[in-house]
Amino acid sequence: MAPDPEPASRAHARGLATAMLLLGLGAGVSVAQPGPPASSGPPRPRPSARDLGVAPGVLAPGPLNAITDVGGVRVGHVTLSRGDDVRTGVTAILPHGGNLFREKVTGAVFVGNAFGKLAGSTQVRELGTIETPIVLTNTLAVGPAIEGVVGWTLAQPGNEDVRSVNAVVGETNDGGLNDIRGLHVSAADVRRAIDEASAGPVDEGAVGAGTGTMAFGWKGGIGTSSRRVPQGEHRWTVGVLVQSNYGGRLTMDGVPLWKALSRAPAAAGQDADGSCMIVVATDAPLDARGLERLAARALFALARTGSTYANGSGDFAIAFSTHTSLRVVHGAESPVARTVLPTDGVSALFEAAMDATEEAVYDSMLKAVDTTARGRTVRALPIDDVRRALATRAYR
Repeated sequence: MAPDPEPASRAHARGLATAMLLLGLGAGVSVAQPGPPASSGPPRPRPSARDLGVAPGVLAPGPLNAITDVGGVRVGHVTLSRGDDVRTGVTAILPHGGNLFREKVTGAVFVGNAFGKLAGSTQVRELGTIETPIVLTNTLAVGPAIEGVVGWTLAQPGNEDVRSVNAVVGETNDGGLNDIRGLHVSAADVRRAIDEASAGPVDEGAVGAGTGTMAFGWKGGIGTSSRRVPQGEHRWTVGVLVQSNYGGRLTMDGVPLWKALSRAPAAAGQDADGSCMIVVATDAPLDARGLERLAARALFALARTGSTYANGSGDFAIAFSTHTSLRVVHGAESPVARTVLPTDGVSALFEAAMDATEEAVYDSMLKAVDTTARGRTVRALPIDDVRRALATRAYR
């Protein structure tokens, strides 16, 4: 997208951000500008979708409403925001805290539109396993990300003789806000994101791999959500994390925000292009075939948000199961007993994946903040305007 024709001065942008806060528009302060004077107090926290009364589906979320509600899953971010032109980062998702190469998890990939890169996807499809952390970053950082994942894996105790590693790395293009040609993401950044990954709450919005992304002409980012699925004596969990950087006609909870909101300042006739990376985790015992179907449902959910799946939008979903009976021990050759959910038992998981993906996309945008870089500012969703538009829903 082209830069704004007449970028505002730093002083003007700072004054505008402060004025917006005083007017209650809920926009975050640009990461490239100094914060407001101390007397004005901290910016109001950005709300989640649930804070606005938007809770897709009937299934309840986990306690964190995050992908880390799936036991053992960890997430780490490295956010790179430097000077006037670096707005990028890394997000790492670890299926469990052990040696992933030695104890691979079942995994699958579903591709909606392959205008993008998902390194390692062919081996995941062939073998049905994932043996490394899943890393998300920007388009031109896939190489350093692979290097970082491989280096981290080789350094794990027990991997001294490993000579082949299938790193799983996805990307979206953040070149509108980030000096992507500067190649600012390093292998060390990737290793740090993996090393710092933890269970617990997950930061959302303009963090990690979502630092420089845009969605529907507004600021995109990282979002996450989860759902609990009761099934007989079992209670499964499905968790989703998204890196939103795509577009179309923004819809939230069925409300056409693209009609209700003023045109996004960043939109320039190409706001349907971009990409979306989706990572789906579950503790349900799904084999690779079941996980591919689960990943597909997550990708289908983007239609609820207004995605038009444009030619230039790379839409990928990666899914894995943490169920211990399905782990594949490296080098094992003997048959093992496995527990696999039958196909007639997966429909509720599909529903959970769709609902959690939808909510994760909303939170990736609602939690984002105004971001200025490279002579332009990409605005976060105007919260009060969104709130007013949502109030028109007939069923409220």
